[in-house]
Amino acid sequence: MSDRNISETLDHISIQVNRYFSILIFLFGTIGNLLNCLVLSRPSLRSNPCTFYFLISSIANIISITCGLTSRILSGWNMDLTNTNAFLCKFRAFVMLVSRSIAFWLIALAAIDRWLLSSYRCQRRQYSSLKNAQQGTITIIILSSCLYCQVLYCYDANMISAPLHCYGKTVICRLVTDLTYALVTILCPLLIMCIFGLMTLSNIRRIHYHKLLQSKLIETNENNKRTLKPTNLQTRKRKRIDRHLRHVLFIQIIFLTILTIPQVIEKLYTTLTMNQIKSSLNMRIDEFIYNFVLLLTYLASGMPFYIYTLSGGNTFRNGLMELFKTK
Repeated sequence: MSDRNISETLDHISIQVNRYFSILIFLFGTIGNLLNCLVLSRPSLRSNPCTFYFLISSIANIISITCGLTSRILSGWNMDLTNTNAFLCKFRAFVMLVSRSIAFWLIALAAIDRWLLSSYRCQRRQYSSLKNAQQGTITIIILSSCLYCQVLYCYDANMISAPLHCYGKTVICRLVTDLTYALVTILCPLLIMCIFGLMTLSNIRRIHYHKLLQSKLIETNENNKRTLKPTNLQTRKRKRIDRHLRHVLFIQIIFLTILTIPQVIEKLYTTLTMNQIKSSLNMRIDEFIYNFVLLLTYLASGMPFYIYTLSGGNTFRNGLMELFKTK
């Protein structure tokens, strides 16, 4: 098979993937994140700081999927206006990158929140509050917007020697944007998620050990049990919700890592080989890989609802059933 035939085959596959797989991810992700927002905003869950992070992250995912995948779908039929209109190109890139950065960093803050709440030190546990979650979210939104403000200048339409027609117009622009995305938006939050996830597991083991010691030393009489019964029921319910949230957070971190690391590798490769002269076949291969790993990141943005439903225990599923009954 000649280089030309390979290039044509890769172009054909890319077009078909953009046409049909993008639509599937769009429906899959949008419906899932909308249901997330409805369930997580219910009174029984929304007062939890981790739930608040998940809620705002789901909203950011909806924005990211809507801004990013609509142009991917339209490009399958050569109808993507962001390829030719500079304003739409800049606006779409800015909103998509900012919303994705917000979504990732809020999950990282949720991992920190789980670590704080699992700490055996009372002072640390007090930092896990809805007020701090709201302040952290506002800070992330502002910093993410500032982080990608250069996109409004750097991105332009009708780019030829780039993975997309809407892309950075200079070498410096591409270098800054690609490295910012790979390192700050993807790698740093993933590292924070993994580090604080492991620290949370360490805290949980330590707490279980202390409880085991206390159970051997403390004996309670029947009167104390009756007096503390209502409080114990509320405490158990809250702890069960926290345990389920911690579980879905760990599962989400694993899937985010698997589905986003390929794009980080692709971005770093593109940056390192930016000044190399490539054949038309190599450029087609790069574009094909770029489109494929890009869709994987949208798949990661659309998965939270299904992760919460399948691995979130009865807490999330009961909230979902109550939502359907109410509607």
